Amino acid sequence: MTSKERLSLFDTTLRDGQQTQGVQFSTADKVLITETLDALGLDYIEGGWPGANPTDSAFFDAAPKTRARFTAFGMTKRSGRSAANDDVLAAVLNAGTESVCLVGKSHDFHVRTALGIPLAENVENLSASFKHIVDQGREALYDAEHFFDGYKANPDYALECLHAAYDAGCRWVVLCDTNGGTLPYEVTEIVKAVIASGIAGDRLAIHTHDDTGHGVANTLAAVDAGARQIQGTLNGLGERCGNANLTTLIPTLLLKEPYASRFETGVAPEKLAELTRASRLLDDILNRVPNKSAPYVGASAFAHKAGLHASAILKDPTTYEHIDPAVVGNTRIVPMSNQAGQSNLIKRLGDMGLEVAKGDPALGRILDRIKEREGQGYSYDTAQASFELLARDELGLSPKFFDVQRYSVTVTRGQNGNGSHSEAVVVVNLGGQRKISASESIDETGHDRGPVNALSKALSKDLGPYQAAIDDLRLVDFKVRITQGGTEAVTRVIIDSEDAQGRRWSTVGVSPNIVDASFEALLDAINWKLIRDGAVPA
Repeated sequence: MTSKERLSLFDTTLRDGQQTQGVQFSTADKVLITETLDALGLDYIEGGWPGANPTDSAFFDAAPKTRARFTAFGMTKRSGRSAANDDVLAAVLNAGTESVCLVGKSHDFHVRTALGIPLAENVENLSASFKHIVDQGREALYDAEHFFDGYKANPDYALECLHAAYDAGCRWVVLCDTNGGTLPYEVTEIVKAVIASGIAGDRLAIHTHDDTGHGVANTLAAVDAGARQIQGTLNGLGERCGNANLTTLIPTLLLKEPYASRFETGVAPEKLAELTRASRLLDDILNRVPNKSAPYVGASAFAHKAGLHASAILKDPTTYEHIDPAVVGNTRIVPMSNQAGQSNLIKRLGDMGLEVAKGDPALGRILDRIKEREGQGYSYDTAQASFELLARDELGLSPKFFDVQRYSVTVTRGQNGNGSHSEAVVVVNLGGQRKISASESIDETGHDRGPVNALSKALSKDLGPYQAAIDDLRLVDFKVRITQGGTEAVTRVIIDSEDAQGRRWSTVGVSPNIVDASFEALLDAINWKLIRDGAVPA
């Protein structure tokens, strides 16, 4: 039997997270995200606003079966009608969820300005709405919108709004920092004042935004002050600067003191190993490049670039790591750059399965070549696959699968300059056999995807005995940087690739010509995959 206090975790990725600029979930996306969140062990999953749009309505009709409490979101009843006769409120109840979260005003300025009603009428609307929800046998949550700003402007009225919902039977009173401008010390003071007013801490939730970069800190400040439910989103999705990031908060609560000793959540410690995968799944659904510097789950969260750091990591990883990356499903990276030393290099080669003894002359050659090429504009800091190919070449371990004899790309524009069309031809020598492949850049929707797309399709169209190994290869990101200006500009292209096994790797190409730089990176991507899949040269 545990003596720890229970912290409730409430996810609003599907509702508040969908308010992120450029984010729009399909019904299928919502179902997949719900399954992922439920598998992690979240206590509540807020699905959206039934009746607000066709996607949310279809999602609630699908009624995903979850261990977590599935929650519908809406607003309190409107003035001039009863809670029982408000069709907007009825749509939320008709979703049939166990829990219902309603947003309502708690800032006198918003009541007067946005709603245009007397302050007392807003309090009556809150009380009637939540009484109606509770009478229907549902668990009620009150999102007290703009609460912290409201408290700072008129604490008596803000607290009156909270108590109207609390006294009506709300299970959770949610203190919302809607504008995201409150600082941690203010959160601590105000949450303590709310508890002192008679609302129990185990009935209080915190909902913060990250507009000052304090979303996670404000959430922890509320917990320290007594709040016992945390609301947030996966990867910190949300309006403007986003919401409190659950991928940061969850491991902090489970691994860091005093939270690890004081509290337990629905996320079992062993489930933390699925956190990185869940984070990147969401980015994949959104077709977004994962934030490499994200705490715990970012690709660079456990990357050690400096030679001094890498040397210490070899002796004891805790010298430069606050946790074991495997605990959250992440991996350690020792990237290569012109700052690398031999210890750094040996560690990185070992991670690739290339065992090289200290003092081997090849180590010096590899380092010299890295420094020379980075002086030309290459970057192996992130392009680990290209680095491996460079190292293999110096070690005499680079198999030759095929030779590219020539390639060309043609871009034509339609009449009056309307639309463009790209075509590429690649000629390779494969085991003495000459193969010519051509492709165009038009996708299934009829849109032109550009010369690099055409070149990629032509290169990977027919590689004979290697075709099966590259059929599942896809490009997931393409980044371009001009490393010098003026007439001597040099273009660096970084390409991120992925396969059906979930492996993701980066390659680099550099040239004054963007097409040549892109083709170099594409070649490296294919060659790395062939090596990793154990392909045998024809």
